[in-house]
Amino acid sequence: MTTPLPNQPVRGSDSGIPIMAAFDLLGRKWNMRILWELNQQALNFRNLQQRCNDMSPSVLNTRLKQLSDAKLLNSTPDGYQLTALGKSLMEKLNPLREWAMEWEAQISS
Repeated sequence: MTTPLPNQPVRGSDSGIPIMAAFDLLGRKWNMRILWELNQQALNFRNLQQRCNDMSPSVLNTRLKQLSDAKLLNSTPDGYQLTALGKSLMEKLNPLREWAMEWEAQISS
């Protein structure tokens, strides 16, 4: 499975416009969870696997490769960690988290 990247065909966009490539990448199973966990701290493979409900090593390897290819995380002696671009993404998602909480409140009432 290839990594969704801007300017390449992705789900929902043959031209790979950047926003659609981002939605495709983030919509793949486990990618948001991995980013969420690494937003807190760097983690080695085993600790990240445990925090992600003991997902299979092959799936975790695939997802880590996708997120690395997208320049959202990298591997360091301390483990996997978000790049500056990955941290920027997580900060940009904060307003969407707030919106989701409002949405939940509206749905629940």
